[in-house]
Formats: sequence, C-alpha cells, structure tokens
Amino acid sequence: MTLLEVEGLSKSFGGVTAIADLCFKVPEQQVYSVIGPNGAGKTTLFNMLSGIYTPNEGSIKFQNRELIGRLPHQVASLGVSRTFQNLQMFFNMSVLDNVKVGCHLRTRSRIWSAALRLPGIFREERQAEAWSREALEFCRLEEFIGQEASALPYGVLKRLEIARALAAKPSLLLMDEPAAGLNDTETVEMRQLIRRICASGVTVLLVEHNMGLVMDVSDRILVIDYGSRLAEGTPTEIQRNPKVIQAYLGGEVQYAV
Repeated sequence: MTLLEVEGLSKSFGGVTAIADLCFKVPEQQVYSVIGPNGAGKTTLFNMLSGIYTPNEGSIKFQNRELIGRLPHQVASLGVSRTFQNLQMFFNMSVLDNVKVGCHLRTRSRIWSAALRLPGIFREERQAEAWSREALEFCRLEEFIGQEASALPYGVLKRLEIARALAAKPSLLLMDEPAAGLNDTETVEMRQLIRRICASGVTVLLVEHNMGLVMDVSDRILVIDYGSRLAEGTPTEIQRNPKVIQAYLGGEVQYAV
C-alpha cells in the first residue's frame, strides 16, 4: 500500500525554482531513495515533507492525510521522523538524554505536571528511558549510553541521530545523507542499520550520494534533476537508464552491490 503520495509539488525561492511539478508514491515498508546532482532539490523536498517549507503548489499526503499546512511538530506527531544532512545534536547532553528528546511526542504530561512533580511525570520518565534504551540497542549504541555526545566520533553521532528519530516510533523515516562523511566500515554499519529499520516495519525515504549504498539498499529509486522528475525504477532499471547515465552519472558506471 502507498504510505506517502506527492502530487504536483513545486517550490520556488524568488525567481529560482527548486522543485517543479514533482510526483511520486512511496510504498509501505520499503526503502525508497531520491538521488540527483548537488542542487537538484533533494533537501528542499525533505524540508517540505517535514513541514519546514511550505510548497507553492501541490499535495503531500501521508496515510491519506494532507501534510501541507502542518507545522514540523504536527507532521512528526503523525509518524514522520527525519535526520539531517548536517548533524543536529545536543552536544552538551548525554547519549541517553539526546534520544529521550525523540520520545516527547509519545508522552502526555505537560509543563504544569512537571512543575508540580505529579506521579505521572515519573512514570513517563521511566517509560521514555526504556524507549530510549530500546532505540539505542537497535542502533547498537548501548556501550555509549552514559557518554556525553560531544565526546563521540562522527560515525557514532550519525547513528545516534537515527536512534533519536526512531525513539518517536515513526512509520516513515526521512534520512538525509546518512552515509556522508563515513569511512568504509561505518558505511557498512549504516547499510546494515537501514536494512534493519526497514525490516522492523518502518518505511525509509533516503537521500544519499553514495551510489553503492543506494543501489544496495533501495527497493525503488527516484532521480530528480533541476527539481524535476528524471526517472524512477528499480536499482537495475536506474543503472541502465540512459537519461540517468547522461545527466547524473556522467557515463557508464559499474556498481559493487
């Protein structure tokens, strides 16, 4: 079944068109990747899907509910989490507390409950810690649980950001270049993590420049160029598409998958 449906999506900044009449559908429990050259509009697309930008035209439906017009926290509360191209972490907080931040949409207590130290606050705090430990274990980060985020290597921070996003129990996870800056070993770990996320029932919408990773983990791939749809298909179809080879890959390329 279709989880996310984008129809006629367009976004301009002044006289510059970043996304132009873009249409695609993301099936449930798959890895759907969006690729394209730098400046093709991929991060702009993610910012519209997550409620940061408002499109000029079009429709974004998640589980048949329109997302356009909703604020980022409202989009997240419907089950859409994301990571960022540039790490967005609380570096002065512990690993556990960073992930707890991702649990706030699943809790009900508000500021007055905390101020009055009502019993429900302590129950929810214990539950948030349990959820956070579960997410950290899933991302194989339990050994870092008591450390401060500022002390962690870059590759671990990448997985920590994913753990925080998963702590919100999303149905759709937007991953913006999760392998950027990783070495070969860390990239293998990221590939395995993406597969585990999808196998757990979470749909992944992936933006990534590492073509080996994209071709290995993706069920379907959308190629955009200058904000417009260039091609869509399976990894094999995309590798053989002459428009993609000419406009994006720059020639015949063999991928190790």
